[in-house]
Amino acid sequence: MKTQIIISLILALLLTQMPIIGKYFAMLNTMVHETGHSLTALVTGGNVRNISLFPNTSGVTMTGHTSWFSHVLTSLSGYIFASGFAFFLFYLLAKGKYTWIVILLMGLLSLNLLFWVRNLYGVFWIITFGALFIWLIRSGHQTLIVYSLTFIAALVLVESVLSAFNIMWLSVISPGRAGDAANLAQATKVPAIVWGTGFFLQAIYFAMQAWKRVF
Repeated sequence: MKTQIIISLILALLLTQMPIIGKYFAMLNTMVHETGHSLTALVTGGNVRNISLFPNTSGVTMTGHTSWFSHVLTSLSGYIFASGFAFFLFYLLAKGKYTWIVILLMGLLSLNLLFWVRNLYGVFWIITFGALFIWLIRSGHQTLIVYSLTFIAALVLVESVLSAFNIMWLSVISPGRAGDAANLAQATKVPAIVWGTGFFLQAIYFAMQAWKRVF
């Protein structure tokens, strides 16, 4: 298991640097990130209008809020949810709960397709990725399934760290374009670099906890 996870992490890191196919698979983390925004908006009394997923791995969640508190928590939740989700996947891997990983991933794909994602590329990505995932599960090749689920967990973990680093870097060189960090800076008057750094540090923390869980 340990060797398998190390190989999966290396492959995920290499794959996500590739121009087209890398961005396609990295979109999984984007979907998880945007799902975090959506769920938090709903839990805090807001609403979700739609989610858009784009080929460059960026995503936008359009939400409505009834309070400042709801808006801030929703902006905070994307990176934290993605990092926590990556950790949870590794927790399930360590426990050998592969069926739960399948249920969780299919649930997220279905939830986004049915209720939130409406732009053309986003729908295309969910349908094709979902079809590939269903084919994998129906193949019945247990070893292939386990290796693929391990790779998916590694992919989400790697991307959760890389995307958090990117937002931290953007908050330094171009604070106004730093996505969630910029939104939080506008809402709280706390500089974007503080939020960007916080996002990266929590991503590192969850990654370390995931590593400890399996090693």
